[in-house]
Amino acid sequence: MSISVTVRKRLSRQFTLETEFKTGEGCLGILGASGCGKSMTLKCIAGIETPDEGFISVNGRVLFDSAKGINLKPQERRVGYLFQNYALFPRMTVLGNITVGLSGPGSENTALARTWLKRFGIEDLEDRYPAQLSGGQQQRAALARMLIREPELLLLDEPFSALDSFLREQMQLQLLELLGVHRDIIMVTHSRDEVYKICDELLVMDAGRSLAQGNTRELFLNPDTVQTARLTGCKNISPIKWTGPQEACALDWGLQLRMPVPADTRITHIGIRAHDFVPVSDSGTAASGEKFNQVRIKVTVSSESPFERIVLFTNADTPGQATELWWLYSKYTRCIIPERLFIPPEAILPLREMIPAG
Repeated sequence: MSISVTVRKRLSRQFTLETEFKTGEGCLGILGASGCGKSMTLKCIAGIETPDEGFISVNGRVLFDSAKGINLKPQERRVGYLFQNYALFPRMTVLGNITVGLSGPGSENTALARTWLKRFGIEDLEDRYPAQLSGGQQQRAALARMLIREPELLLLDEPFSALDSFLREQMQLQLLELLGVHRDIIMVTHSRDEVYKICDELLVMDAGRSLAQGNTRELFLNPDTVQTARLTGCKNISPIKWTGPQEACALDWGLQLRMPVPADTRITHIGIRAHDFVPVSDSGTAASGEKFNQVRIKVTVSSESPFERIVLFTNADTPGQATELWWLYSKYTRCIIPERLFIPPEAILPLREMIPAG
């Protein structure tokens, strides 16, 4: 599978979608905050919206080319689209929804539809109407309706946003199974957990533009820019001032740090993920007198989620410093909050700051 997308669409005076990416076989996740243009990108690929200019192709087949006046109708694109609200026809049964628009003898369509219903575990619901279904059942019916048409490309728009946490986990596992059969998927989400679990490749978007694209795990490990680090969930980001060949001061926190890379003026910030702090007493690498990569903490907020403790703290050695840091750790470690935390140099994310376009 080869997908090429270059899209420009002005949506308002303040907002223009300008995104460009290429991807091959697998699941591409598009991650970004609400309103950044993720869903509009999918609608342009599906033909629901028309870009002002651009080029879209799937497997070498051109779906849209503004320069050549090509703009295939949605039904000609062989692209399946799963809407956030599933868009089932309310006055049709599940079976009617799945077979609507199919050509060929009705008996063959019905038999094929029942095969898909069984595959998604909703074979007993074929006579029900959408209002009689749970959110998960509606989603399965919508997936069956999409897949029965054998699309070349699947577009999933926030597929789990309307589901409760238990059902969300179930449907994520089912989608992973689906990937074994149909590998060509673009999934829009604002959930870092979803994209990390499901997507081979990641495109990060912000304010209508593509920020970064690459292997999902690599982008989480090395986000490279402030914006990408923030969108992939890094809670601790500070500007830095280089103070030595491989040393810097995190200005927001008043911390002296040994950096994982040599001094480079292009690196203007650092990030520390909240799980990467190490209690000094347990590190075995940081002496209490060491000035680098340690912070004496003053706890400002301490709370807990079902499986983690959340600690917000400031640097106790810089009492005038207001910027808090986040530390998350498993409740099962039975950790007593220490006086100091250590930041392993290899856990520091060197970051550039992208200059906004226009």
